[in-house]
Amino acid sequence: MNQHLVCSSEVKTALENGGAVVALETTIISHGFNYPENLECGRECERVIREEGAVPATIGIVDGRIVIGLDDDEIRRFAGDRSIPKCSRRDAAAIVAREGCGATTVAATMLFARMAGIRFFATGGIGGVHRGANQTFDISADLEELAQTEVAVICAGAKSILDIPLTLEYLETGGVTVLGYGTGAFPAFYLRDSGCAVDYRVENAGEAARMFKIKEELGLKGGVLICNPIPLKDEMESAFINGKIQAALDEAQKQGISGKAVTPFLLAELHKTTGGKSVEANKALVFNNARTAAQIALAYRELAGRS
Repeated sequence: MNQHLVCSSEVKTALENGGAVVALETTIISHGFNYPENLECGRECERVIREEGAVPATIGIVDGRIVIGLDDDEIRRFAGDRSIPKCSRRDAAAIVAREGCGATTVAATMLFARMAGIRFFATGGIGGVHRGANQTFDISADLEELAQTEVAVICAGAKSILDIPLTLEYLETGGVTVLGYGTGAFPAFYLRDSGCAVDYRVENAGEAARMFKIKEELGLKGGVLICNPIPLKDEMESAFINGKIQAALDEAQKQGISGKAVTPFLLAELHKTTGGKSVEANKALVFNNARTAAQIALAYRELAGRS
C-alpha cells in the first residue's frame, strides 16, 4: 500500500478478501450540489452500493492523507466546506505535501482507486472536450486518465455542456473502449442519446464485467468507459435543457470564467435556470450509476472466483 494512502477498515477487509468495491469521488460532494443536498447525495450513493451487496469507497484527501473510504464525519466535512479545492492528478502531490484537503475529480479518483486496487468507479458524467476547445484548448484531464489508468468508470456519458463528438474522438485516440449499458447510443448526462454511438453495447453486468476482465488479461493499458443512460423517467426534454446549457455557456463567457471554475459555474447556472430540475436529474443518474457499478463489481468478483 502506498504510504500516503489510508484505507478504511471496511474497504481494506473487502479488498483483502476479494470483495466487490466501488469507488466514489468527492468533487461531486464539495462542488456538485448545494448543502445539504450534497451530503444526502454522498450518503445515498453509499447506501445504494451497500444495498446491492458491494462496499462503497468514497475517496478524498484529508489533511494530507489520501483516504480510501471516508467515514460519515469526513463526508460531512466535504459537504460543508466549498473552499476545499478540486484535486486532479496534477494537484495531488502539492495537496498531500501541504497536508491539505482535496475533493477528487474523476481523474484523481481513478488514480487513487487504482493505487488501492479498486477496479470500479461510479460517477455522474465524465469531463471531456469543452465547446470552443479549438480556441481554448480546454480538455478535461479525465480523458487522459482514462487512457492510462486501469479502472472501469460507470457514468451517464459526458456532461451535456461539452463537445461530445470531439470528446469521443479524443477517447478513440487514447484507445479507450466506450461501452453502452443496454444502449447503442452515447448518453449526454441529462439525455439518454447524444446523437453519437458507443463502440460496443453490453446488455448486463456480467457482460460488462467479462469484457473488463479480458481487457486486464490481455494487459491492455487504460480504462473502460461504461455508459449507463439516465433512467427514462428522469430524462430531461432535449430542446429545454440544450437551450439552458447554451445560455449558461454564454453567461460563462461573458463573465470570463475559465478552467476548473467552468463546470461548477455551469451546473449552478443550470440549477438556477431550470428551477432545480437539472439537480433532480443529476441525482437520479448518479444513484443509477452507483447501483449499476455495484452490480458490475459483483459480477466481476464472481468471474474472478471461477478463474
